[in-house]
Formats: sequence, C-alpha cells, structure tokens
Amino acid sequence: MPPCHRTDRRPLVSRLLAGLSVALLPCAAAPCRGGDLVLATPFADHMVLQRDKPLPVWGRSRPGDRVRVEFAGQAQEGVAGDDGAWMVRLAPLTADATPRTLTVRSAAADVAPVAVADVLVGEVWLGSGQSNMAMSVSRARDFDVERAAADLPQVRMFREASEGAKTPQAFGKGVWTVSTPDTVGGFSATLWFFGRELHRALGVPVGLVNSSVGGTPIEAWIDADAQAATPALVTTAAADRTLDAALDETQAREAHERAVETWKERVAAARKAGTKPPQKPRDPRAQRANRRHGGLFNGKIAPLIPFAIRGVVWYQGEANTKPGDGLLYRHQLPLLIADWRQRWGDDFPFAWVQLPNFDRGGDGWMLVREAMLASLSVPKTGMAITIDVGDPGDIHPRNKQDVGRRLAAWALADVYGRQVPARSGPLPAGSEIRGGEVVCRFTEADGLADRDDGDVDGFVIAGADRQWQPARARIDGTSVVVSAAGVATPAAVRYGWAANPKCDLVNAAGLPASPFRTDDWPENDAPTQKPRR
Repeated sequence: MPPCHRTDRRPLVSRLLAGLSVALLPCAAAPCRGGDLVLATPFADHMVLQRDKPLPVWGRSRPGDRVRVEFAGQAQEGVAGDDGAWMVRLAPLTADATPRTLTVRSAAADVAPVAVADVLVGEVWLGSGQSNMAMSVSRARDFDVERAAADLPQVRMFREASEGAKTPQAFGKGVWTVSTPDTVGGFSATLWFFGRELHRALGVPVGLVNSSVGGTPIEAWIDADAQAATPALVTTAAADRTLDAALDETQAREAHERAVETWKERVAAARKAGTKPPQKPRDPRAQRANRRHGGLFNGKIAPLIPFAIRGVVWYQGEANTKPGDGLLYRHQLPLLIADWRQRWGDDFPFAWVQLPNFDRGGDGWMLVREAMLASLSVPKTGMAITIDVGDPGDIHPRNKQDVGRRLAAWALADVYGRQVPARSGPLPAGSEIRGGEVVCRFTEADGLADRDDGDVDGFVIAGADRQWQPARARIDGTSVVVSAAGVATPAAVRYGWAANPKCDLVNAAGLPASPFRTDDWPENDAPTQKPRR
C-alpha cells in the first residue's frame, strides 16, 4: 500500500486528494500534469530537492494506476488508491548541483509522462508569516547592490501563490524561479538573505519556499481543529466560528461587485480630473479567508505537506499585538510548530524573527516578543533578535540583510554544526535578588558589553509597589547587576520593555540581547520609556 494511506491522520495528502475531483484540477493550478497524471504543487521545473532525507513525491492519477517516479538513477513505484491519490518515496540523495530531470510515468499507455526539468539537490527551507516575510528584495535596503550580485543559479525560490481556504487543499499555485539580477527583486527579502548565507557557507544548492501573506494573524496559519482542541485557545476558536457563520458569502460577493463598479467610476473621474484615484475596495470574502482560523494553513501550507524540507523560518507577530492578543501568542507559536511538525512527520528545526523596534507597537508588541522568547523552550528552535535593526517609523524595516544573517547564524550553528561568532544575541537565563540588587544572568553572552561603551541602557527596576525606576546596570562577566537608589528592596527587573526601547546590551559578536522581564505582572503595568528617534 502506498505511503499516502499510512495512518488516519493521514498526513493530509490522501484526504486532500480524495476530495478533489478531476474537473477541479485545472483550477488548482498544479504545476505539472499529463492528462490524468498530476504532480503535487512543489514539483515543478527548477525545483530543489532536500538532500539526505527520504523524498516524498505524490500526486493524483486514475484509481488503481501504477505510477513510476524516476530520478538520479532511482526508480520507485506506487499504486493510486481508490481516491486516485498516490505517493512514492525516493531514497535520500546527496547534494548535487547537476541539473537533472524527474520523470513520472503512468502504466496506462494513453497517459503521457510528466517531466520536471532542471532539478537540483541541496537544502530546502520554508519561509512563512506576514508582510515582513512577504516583503520583496526590491523593497529592501541597497537593492541596486543586491540585484547586481544576485546571479546565483543554484539558489531558487518557490512562491506559493494560493489564497486562504475553508478546508485543506491538495494543490496550490506557484512556480520555482532561479535567482538572477532580473528575478531576485520579487523574492522574499528575509528568506533570500537567509538562503544566500546558507549557500555561501555550505556550497550546495538552496531552495526557498515562500508561503506568506501580509497583514495576517498567526491563527490563520494553524489548523482550526488544533486550535479548538487547545484549552487556552478554545474561546478564540469559538469566536472565529461565530464570525464565519455571520458571513453571507452571496451577499458579500454581490456587495463587493457593486463596490468595485463604483470604484471604477471613481477611478475614471479621478483620472479625468487629474487627481489621485481611490484604492480598490477589498473583497470581504478574501479578507475572511486570510484571517479565518486555519484559512492560510488550508490554502498555503497544506498543499506543501509533506514536501521534504530542512526546516522553517517564520516572520510574523505584528498582527497579533492588539489588546488581548499578545498573551495568547505564547500558546499559538508552540502549537503552530508542533502541529506542522506532526503533519510533516518530521521534527524539523524552526526559527523566527523577534519583533523589531517600532514606535507604534504598544504593550502587545512587548508581549509578543516575550512569547517568542518563551517559545525557545520548544526543542530545536531559534530566534533572530532584531531590536536594533528595525525602523521606528516603519513597520516594514528595509534592513532585511541583518535579519537573514542572524537567522542563518542560528541555522549554521544549530542545524549544520558550523562554527559561527555567535548563534544568537544574549538570552536571559534567570535572576537572583541580592539585597538591593538584582543579578540577571545570560546565555549566548561571551564578551557581554554595552554597544556604546558607556552606561548600559534599557533596564528598569521596581519594588513590591510596582513603581518602575530607571536602573543602574553594570556588567559582571555574563551577568548584569541592576539597582536603583530609590528601590531598596527590589522585586523585579525589565530590560528593553518598550515597543522602541533605548537599550544597548550586546555580546562580542555585536548581537543584541532580547528584551525580557523577571515579573509576570499584568500588561498594563508595563513601564513607559520614551522611544529613541
């Protein structure tokens, strides 16, 4: 029996393909097909396969059809089930920059084979999240310089272009693109700079899968049933179902069509008058699909499972900083990691970008940062601290180079076992009250220092009265000793606890320390700090 029938939680593939009729397949925009033989979305020209792992290859054919997959001297066969779903697994391959063709054949004489050309073998990473993951290289810093250096044919990116969906989809949309000066402008900047560092250090082909949508909350990227089964998220899951029930799809479509017609008239009038045309109205159905619990998981992640990857990098959180949302993130991020790993059947590494400095972040900004810090307790995870490379006035900072480098430093150290100056900025590792001082300990803290070689900025301290005072902070090895003249009996310390804090603690590699707090007091007790400009 083919692997797609292994278990009931049926790693999505069999369940998804079973529910997709042949008539719907053209709309699914599967990348390669030949009559009744269709390959899953990621299997397309210029793809990169993951080295050193078993390689699932799957798709749909006629029920009972015997399917043969050939690649790099291997040939594996499987039989399509009653639902037409089939899957085979190629044995692990070593890295190979030689372009090869992956061929899939049906036993039926009247079904043409499908050939996927220019296939390399190397390292494959999935990048997901919202607009800072979606943000293109063309919008990043120094684009002209980056474009000129982008002739890297062994680095390729697949952009998953599907929309959100109510149920998990078998096929998505997208193509693989080879990195050139002409194409790199459309690549995800965070993912590109991350992948470029890996390619330089490892010397193997790198495939980058970009599945991201701007303005989307984390709950859209996690399976809805998984959220409903999580006690801390039951209430929000119920609220989401209520929102779904309240949306009349027909009325919403008709209202949107009328709004678009009105918009067209206003655009024509604006052009005639020489004024700025209005923005096109948003489709409430598409907005709901991108915010519904599990909507983007269904439409943009499910079609990729179980494509072999090395790991995941995640840049999201801005949409979860509204009042009442931040505290949930410490449940949502670990759930997303666990659920994706379970569905892939792979305990792959997973790292994320901690939210950078931003003037208008609010209390929720700090709580999401804190949730990201706490989620490092999940095994095989990492975090790029970016408190020093954001843009206080722009939620989309242009410096994505440092973001990619910091993610790559973690991956090179933790995933590939390479020597790097530091895999992370300093991370809090506990604290101890000693008389009128609080000693805060750190890991990843070799060469702990303040960036400006002056006073350590960013610490505040409070007693049991919860009245925060600016603190004196002195470095003692890999610890920082914090005190204030007005706080004789300290109870808690916070560092960098503001959306755009003035803080400057770094390690010898110049990587910044993560914001943190030693208390668990309510969020509205957050200290106020004037943001730096």
